[in-house]
Amino acid sequence: MSMPVRRQRGQGAMERPRWARNPLAEFDDLLNQMGGLLESTVGSTAPGAGLVVWTPSADVTEADDAYHIELELPGVSRRDVDIEVSGQEVAVTGEIAERERKGVLRRSGRRTGRFEYRMLLPGEVNTERVKATMSEGVLTITVPKAETAKPRHIEITERAEGG
Repeated sequence: MSMPVRRQRGQGAMERPRWARNPLAEFDDLLNQMGGLLESTVGSTAPGAGLVVWTPSADVTEADDAYHIELELPGVSRRDVDIEVSGQEVAVTGEIAERERKGVLRRSGRRTGRFEYRMLLPGEVNTERVKATMSEGVLTITVPKAETAKPRHIEITERAEGG
C-alpha cells in the first residue's frame, strides 16, 4: 500500500512539510531558551550571590609578535572591567549592572550580571607589556610574546669549498 503525496497546485513538486525547518536553527533556539531558563532559575534563587556568570563573545588572533584578544562588551565602562595576566593565562572579569527602568519590561535579551573570560595562551608571553583599550563596546587586549617565543629567521650562509 502506498502513501499519498501532497503536491502544490499546478506543479508536480512535493510540498515541504511544515515541520521540516532548519534543525540547527531550532537547536540554537532551544539552547538559548534553556540557557535563559537556567539563568533565571539560578539567578532568582540567589540574587546578588554571583552564581550566574556568563562569557562574552571573543576573537583571538596570533601575530608574529603578540596575541590579540577582542571581547564584545557593549555598554560596559572600562572601570567595570578587570584584566589579569598570570603566566600564560588571561582573565577578564567584570559586571554589567541591571539598569533601573520605568514601566513594565516586556522582553529582555541583554545580558546582565557578572561575566568572566579566561584563556590559556599557547606560548610564553611578556606580562609586563600587556596593553588594553576599549572602543565602541569592544575591549582589545594585546599580549606580546616573550622574546624566546618569537620566531627567529636564520640566515643561511654559503661555506667556501676546501676550507
